[in-house]
Amino acid sequence: MPKRLSDQFTFRPVNLHDLPMIAAWLQAPHIAQWWGNDLQQEIDDIKSHIHSISVRPYMIEYNNKPIGYIQNCDPHLEANHPYQDQPPGTLGIDLSIGDPDMIGKGHGPRLIDAFVKKLFAQGATRVIIDPDPANLVAIRTYEKAGFTAFDSRTSEYGPAL
Repeated sequence: MPKRLSDQFTFRPVNLHDLPMIAAWLQAPHIAQWWGNDLQQEIDDIKSHIHSISVRPYMIEYNNKPIGYIQNCDPHLEANHPYQDQPPGTLGIDLSIGDPDMIGKGHGPRLIDAFVKKLFAQGATRVIIDPDPANLVAIRTYEKAGFTAFDSRTSEYGPAL
């Protein structure tokens, strides 16, 4: 039986050896404009999430090759999280495809679909994502993956759709 395209994506927990690769991705122009301004703080945050119960960081692999970073968080386990108004069982996700050769080829919606299915299988009742309203490429990717906008707000992270 042939593999579905989404079956080519796997998600493994981030480890300390992944941090230099993630740091390089965060400096790439297609990511840097959307993902924080302090690289060392971002890496320190990801490092602290390796053993966190509220944020779970993963490497996105495509055919066993690391291509990006994805994380899920439970807003109800973080003090003052801006999405604690969401129903219990809600998880938020953030992601970036780091490998520039993988951008613009339709991988985003498929890998999001695979990750969200994994979260639902593990008991999530709702999955949300909060792109910057100016990040039209990300918004279109999320729409292709089945997400719909239901709110806009401003949090400590800036404007979010």
